[in-house]
Amino acid sequence: IQIHRPIIYGNSAVLLTATERATAPADHTHRWTLAVRSAASVEGRAEQVGGAEDLSYFIKRVTFKLHDTYPNPNRAVDKPPFEVTETGWGEFSVQILITFIPEAQEKPIRLNHYIRIHQWHMPEPFWDPESGLPKPAAPTPMPQQDSVHAWQYDEIVFTEPPQAFFDILRQHPPVALPKVRRKGVPPNMANPQSIASMSRGIPEFTQVMEREEAERLDQ
Repeated sequence: IQIHRPIIYGNSAVLLTATERATAPADHTHRWTLAVRSAASVEGRAEQVGGAEDLSYFIKRVTFKLHDTYPNPNRAVDKPPFEVTETGWGEFSVQILITFIPEAQEKPIRLNHYIRIHQWHMPEPFWDPESGLPKPAAPTPMPQQDSVHAWQYDEIVFTEPPQAFFDILRQHPPVALPKVRRKGVPPNMANPQSIASMSRGIPEFTQVMEREEAERLDQ
């Protein structure tokens, strides 16, 4: 028996306002939020990616390992929302440790994320017309937009879960992703077109993306 739960993890970032700059460290330029959320977005809540459901029915704690220059870099969050908000000036890698409720009898899982505060795009052309393969190209900065989003979709799979945990999961079916595209596509280096076509606004994970991803894999 296998049962899975879709999640997203990543960050959003915006430039500091004049009020925030007055209280933030002098060299800080952005405010960012690092989070683990359900994949489906809250309907009518346009400013947030994901987070339509409370994941605490199977997640006990999320620990974020920030850069050592931050005070108390190990941030343990024991209740939703599983997120950390900070200010900063640079991009860096973080570790995310997800600990499950005792009924799961599962070891914690570790994820890695690179916090982004700047937009990036891949220069044309994306594909070599002769080989049909992607051409290597260095990403270059884009003009700063209203907000930056770097999110990754993933699925946590539980194999042969204990009966008590299996019952808990069945009592909380995941919120389905939208069948149609209502917002933009979360940019990802594995999909250069998504980076080139980044537009203003909040992205969203949808069933359309799943189909398009399968088509890209087929190609």
